[in-house]
Amino acid sequence: MLTLKMLRDDPQGVVEKLKIKNFDAQPIVDKVLELDTLRRNLQTESDALLAQQKQKAAEIGALMKQGLRDEAEKAKEAVAELKARSGELLSRMDQAAAEMQENLVLMPNVPCSLVKPGKGAEDNEVVKMGGPEVKLPEGALPHWELASKYDIIDFELGVKITGAGFPVYKGKGAKLQRALINFFLDCNTAAGYKEVEPPVMVNRDSGFGTGQLPDKEGQMYHAEVDDFYMVPTAEVPVTNIFRDVILPADKIPQRLTAYTPCFRREAGSYGKDVRGLNRLHQFDKVEIVRVEKPEDSYKALDEMVAHVEGIVNKLGLKYRILRLCGGDMSFTSAITYDFELWSAAQGRWLEISSVSNFETFQANRLHLRYRDDAGKTQLAHTLNGSSLALPRVVAALLEDNQTPDGIIIPEILRPYTGFDKID
Repeated sequence: MLTLKMLRDDPQGVVEKLKIKNFDAQPIVDKVLELDTLRRNLQTESDALLAQQKQKAAEIGALMKQGLRDEAEKAKEAVAELKARSGELLSRMDQAAAEMQENLVLMPNVPCSLVKPGKGAEDNEVVKMGGPEVKLPEGALPHWELASKYDIIDFELGVKITGAGFPVYKGKGAKLQRALINFFLDCNTAAGYKEVEPPVMVNRDSGFGTGQLPDKEGQMYHAEVDDFYMVPTAEVPVTNIFRDVILPADKIPQRLTAYTPCFRREAGSYGKDVRGLNRLHQFDKVEIVRVEKPEDSYKALDEMVAHVEGIVNKLGLKYRILRLCGGDMSFTSAITYDFELWSAAQGRWLEISSVSNFETFQANRLHLRYRDDAGKTQLAHTLNGSSLALPRVVAALLEDNQTPDGIIIPEILRPYTGFDKID
């Protein structure tokens, strides 16, 4: 959530920056500042009434000492009237503050200066490409046909048990899932991230804290009786570990990693781009989360991007890194780098990771602060990244490593899978 100070200090700057995200913030900024002025005027009036109450209270004491009971009673009536007016003012102040908050949460995060304008994915900037060229054998198959051929992923069985987008992994397919999860976690812990195992359901406060609520409420699975939400990413429970926390100077930065299944309704998704593992309602993902001082967060972002790139290189897959344009960024992000793998069998790029810096946007919603060297509390910066999401990694691994004799497992994964080929 944007801070009120940002809007007070540079309202037009906020409006101009949010145009990069194709968001017209002017009406909301105007409304928030109008409500802020009203609230502050009411506060001034309330303070004046409080001063009058104190003055009248002192007069009552003096009148009672002089035995002037009638005058004292009139003064008491005046105090009661002042208190009633104060109560009305406080109620109006609370109403203005609540309405101001309702408007503030509607505004997305402002993009940083590196983010370029753009309408959507077609305007994203490719900043790097890497990995080997993919040479497929004659008669190469897309991953959903390979999954059926080798009986490692059953999409139809998932439809029977739950519905479309809930595949069943079988045999070596299930072992490959487990191997990738453990491999990703080991890569992350070796890089200094502390592993945690969080809940996969969160309450409304947690969803609000990281910005999924109210923005993405329709995309989250909701258990209405308990008002819990299935996590769309481990970012939500892991970042909320720090909700309402003031970190001591020696406890920042924080680096955490976690595996969770993830659940997304993906409402409105259809067509060829959702076949097989391309878009699921339930999938596995390993996440990295960092909490940093503002002056260190962009160095941390670069480190996270390099870390994810290192994992992709270990898998021997062709990839590219994109810096997202304003129109393709999330509600909460100040800057995002996406990783995509090349699917030669499908002839398209598959997104496997997003690495983002949220600056103070999530921290303000979470009330996440740290003490600086002077002992003052400051809002921290939060960052997160997929490290990695499994479905499209599996899709690329199956497609790019297929041979006439089976699917070759990358050497780095063989200690985790216990086999070197799916046949």
